Amino acid sequence: MPSSTETQLGEVPLPEKFSDPEWETRVNLAAAFRVAYHYGWNRTINNHISARIPGEPDHFVMNPTNLGWNEMTASCLIKAHVDGTILTDTELSLAPAGQNFHSAVLDAKRHLQCVFHIHPADGVVVSALKDGLMFADQSACALYGMVAYHDFEGIASAADEGPRIVKDLGDHMVLIMRNHGLMTVGRTIGEAFAYMQRLVMACETQVKLLSTGAEINQVPVEILEHTRQQMTARTEGQPYGEQAWPAIVRLADRLDPGYRD
Repeated sequence: MPSSTETQLGEVPLPEKFSDPEWETRVNLAAAFRVAYHYGWNRTINNHISARIPGEPDHFVMNPTNLGWNEMTASCLIKAHVDGTILTDTELSLAPAGQNFHSAVLDAKRHLQCVFHIHPADGVVVSALKDGLMFADQSACALYGMVAYHDFEGIASAADEGPRIVKDLGDHMVLIMRNHGLMTVGRTIGEAFAYMQRLVMACETQVKLLSTGAEINQVPVEILEHTRQQMTARTEGQPYGEQAWPAIVRLADRLDPGYRD
């Protein structure tokens, strides 16, 4: 019996139909979806991760609207131009909310490869707090100085919101979309994934701390900055999260190697 993905997609394209860089991008992006689902970051057909194809700066791949993140495979991802034109011959589609601001970020920030957007419960809680994200523990220090905010404008389906999201993101790697959710970007898929992992953990820690009702010990600004610099130095000039990414892919393989189809 065919899987639900096969039922909706029909004949699965063979890797030979894609260039090597595109196929590698598709495989890595599908791995990100599967592990994000495993971590519980998204259990719906909503939210999106997009990735620019190396050597094709105007083209990216992204998840279709009607498949769950646990169903994502390398071949089912949709290829599009940053102007919004769908390049994949498929009956599946991209959600306007995801397509509009993902394409805007990738078009404006040519040094980036990946845009990652989710609505995890604790992330939404923090996005709705007036003071935003706290840097209350060592892990959160990795994000200090890298977090920007974008005010809620309703469902992000309007094409003209994209430039405002780009402006608010600026040179940061993390964007908290107020009363909405979380977004990270990266020079690689692994980097965007690693920033999101840190961000989700920071939000979870913050919500637990606030739930105690006890006074929180604030980390001095100079220590926040010092710790972030220490963590940055450990990457040895590589994109953040690159050392951990192979382990994420191995986890995806153990969960279900079918994502590589």
